[in-house]
Amino acid sequence: MSTITTHILDTALGKPAINVAVSLEQNSPEGWLPLTQGCTDSDGRIKDLTPEPLTPGHYRLIAEIGDYFAKSGRDALYVSAQIDFVIAATGSHYHLPFIISPWSWSTYRGS
Repeated sequence: MSTITTHILDTALGKPAINVAVSLEQNSPEGWLPLTQGCTDSDGRIKDLTPEPLTPGHYRLIAEIGDYFAKSGRDALYVSAQIDFVIAATGSHYHLPFIISPWSWSTYRGS
């Protein structure tokens, strides 16, 4: 079984992105199924996104970054940022951070 955590950093401010809604979905024959959701804490992290370990499969994390920027009165290009990924084998931890600014975003597999 595998687990997922995330972290969102606002590089325009050089600070963690606080109170960003993030959802986790799994692809199935019926389409994308919502699994869980959460909001980033004061350090921009969600440490308990997967209360149950995940089995191998196709997943995606969706961060509602447009709402985050709107709350602070900043214009932004993207409504959401999405990490579409595959868990190939059980037993791994996946830390998937979002690095955001109003006009771009990126990701990487952290530790």
